[in-house]
Amino acid sequence: MANLDKSSDVGLARFSVAAQFAVVGLIGGCFVAGVSWILLGNSPGILGGMCLYGVVIALALNGVRERFAHRTIGLCNGATIARLALVSVLVAVLMSGYALSWAVFGVAVVAFALDGVDGWLARREGRASAFGARFDMEVDSLLALVLALLVWQSGTVGAYVVILGLPRYAFWVAQFPFPSLNGALPERFSRKVVCVVQITALITALCPLVPAPVASVFVGAAAVALIWSFWVDVRHLSGARG
Repeated sequence: MANLDKSSDVGLARFSVAAQFAVVGLIGGCFVAGVSWILLGNSPGILGGMCLYGVVIALALNGVRERFAHRTIGLCNGATIARLALVSVLVAVLMSGYALSWAVFGVAVVAFALDGVDGWLARREGRASAFGARFDMEVDSLLALVLALLVWQSGTVGAYVVILGLPRYAFWVAQFPFPSLNGALPERFSRKVVCVVQITALITALCPLVPAPVASVFVGAAAVALIWSFWVDVRHLSGARG
């Protein structure tokens, strides 16, 4: 891994990691604009997707400057930026008025498929970092929220589907009145499984071939699993036993 890291540093290391990140981010922005235009034409919703992408990239760029210790951003962070670009396309679709389509379903599937690729690349390249883990988590959370809103907008499942997109943000807000929730959580395999179930259920509900009753069952089961998972974490952080 060390050799891979050193060999890929040659050339790119002449530029700061912030500059590297900004260039890849600019390429991702062009991708968002191009794919959104292909799917939506001249819809004003494209501006919404571009704005969201720009804000997240700007925040991440600040994190790169402050907390990224490696000489190059690597393919791992490039993969996360690619997922963010796909999520931003979905935001453009959401803001344009959503209708079930294979194209949008395909974008969602690719965005989900890329999850895990960035972590695998980070370990392979020897570039695992606190910044990369946080960037990955925030993009995951944003994907879940956007998918949940798309499913709700489509009318396939009732408003309760939004539950699948809110936990990360609800948990963050709850940390203000309950500071104990701001503690570190141990690794838990069941949490990862629930996250996969969460996104899988949402993407299933977006599939044009899946009947609404079937989608409702998937989403309902995922919501129960997600609430249970967060309850386990809350109990741990609050010091509860049992």
